Amino acid sequence: MPLDIERSDLALGIVGTGVMGRGIAQIAAQAGIRVVLYDTRSDAAPAAKEYVTGALARLAERGRIPGDAAAAAAQRLDIANVLTHLSSCRVVIEAIVENLAAKRELFQHLEAVVAEDCVLATNTSSLQVTAIAAPCKRPDRVAGFHFFNPVPLMKVVEVVGGALTAPWVCEALVALARRCGHTPVRAQDTPGFIVNHAGRGFGTEALACLREGVAEFFEIDRILRDCAGFRMGPFELFDLTGLDVSHPVMESIYDQYYQEPRYRPSPLTAQRLVAGLLGRKSGNRGFYEYADGAAKPMPVAAAPSVPVPKVWVARHGLHDAVAKTVSKLGATIDGGDRPGPDALILVAPLGQDATTAALAADVDPTRTVAVDALFGLAKRRTLMTTPATATAMRDAAHALFARDGVPVSVIRDSPGFVAQRVVAHVVNIGCDIVQQRICSPQDLDLAVTLGLGYPQGPLAWGDAIGAARVAAILDGLLRASGDPRYRASPWLRRRAGLGLSLLHPEN
Repeated sequence: MPLDIERSDLALGIVGTGVMGRGIAQIAAQAGIRVVLYDTRSDAAPAAKEYVTGALARLAERGRIPGDAAAAAAQRLDIANVLTHLSSCRVVIEAIVENLAAKRELFQHLEAVVAEDCVLATNTSSLQVTAIAAPCKRPDRVAGFHFFNPVPLMKVVEVVGGALTAPWVCEALVALARRCGHTPVRAQDTPGFIVNHAGRGFGTEALACLREGVAEFFEIDRILRDCAGFRMGPFELFDLTGLDVSHPVMESIYDQYYQEPRYRPSPLTAQRLVAGLLGRKSGNRGFYEYADGAAKPMPVAAAPSVPVPKVWVARHGLHDAVAKTVSKLGATIDGGDRPGPDALILVAPLGQDATTAALAADVDPTRTVAVDALFGLAKRRTLMTTPATATAMRDAAHALFARDGVPVSVIRDSPGFVAQRVVAHVVNIGCDIVQQRICSPQDLDLAVTLGLGYPQGPLAWGDAIGAARVAAILDGLLRASGDPRYRASPWLRRRAGLGLSLLHPEN
């Protein structure tokens, strides 16, 4: 039952006129679609129309769109006082509260109002599309159409087919997304769909680092911004989103996947949620403290003013990058096959902690400092000590690597440092998403870059690092912790073994 989304008289109903409903209304009206707004609160739909009209006028004032286009889009906004006024709509999108019973009841009411070929779409972010559609007489025309906030700026939308959704329905929503200027990605009906599912690796692994005492939260943020290239550190993001949103999502996906270890939440956020330390929305306290809307500065460890002894770099792991940087920094190199008795020993492990790397190289752990060279050493240098590393050697390494003004983070022993383990976890979850056929490899990377703003999609990032290296990091974490959270996805393992791109599809 094909639906012509490009028709000039297309009418779109939106039920629920909060933030998401308003955003969807704006992009649809700008795309030349008549939008009919309905809300059970009598004053909500008129307020939404006024808000969207104002938003369009502001875009025109700033020169983002022509003034006549803004006026024409505003004219396409109508208000439905009763649900039956949606009868002419060919597509209806619900954007009401995230409550399964409420959504089911709404869709059953809509079925009595709209035509047989009307598409019913849910903007749910956490509920199963199949469960919403199940009580309907025509569950085949129900699909997920998940936008992200703010809708006009977040140019990706997940088109989700439930177990009973007809193919033509998803095709119609794909076409509608494109008409509205958004990029559609296709997803199977699974907890978190694509974006919220793929996003589990970033925050949960950073929380694991914090809970293990590897580094302070602000140091973890600095490392992930400067070394891995994330726009925002995980703890900054928790404060922006609010733990009242972030923690329940972590728990929900973990529970919906029957306690899959990869998605395990942290008791740290559960405790902070109970304490009301939500982030920016709670006034002035989250992980950071805020004053006048800005985070208060966190301490930065000054580079020690200490002499640097000869430096010996172990010839394994990421040796070349470290040796080149040490030479540029003007250190005296100990070129022996074994380190001299007083030399500072540097190791550059992949997926190992400093202790394991020192023991593997058969060198003195009291003089050993590990350096993370996986993401380069240009913007920040992460140093890691063993529990036995002498203070003098730690300070000497810090002084050396800070010589040219590049910031240095000194962390405690952790397999995979911070950046290695977080990025490897992100890549591994991405691999498992495509292994489960939730979406195509291309749609995964597209959804994550547009929806989460990561430097690269998980699969392209894994290719850039090297699938074998990602697997090695995970294997090191698994050996050190015994936690199945770090088991490598079959998608990753097979492509690493075969030398294939992680974007390489199944035959």
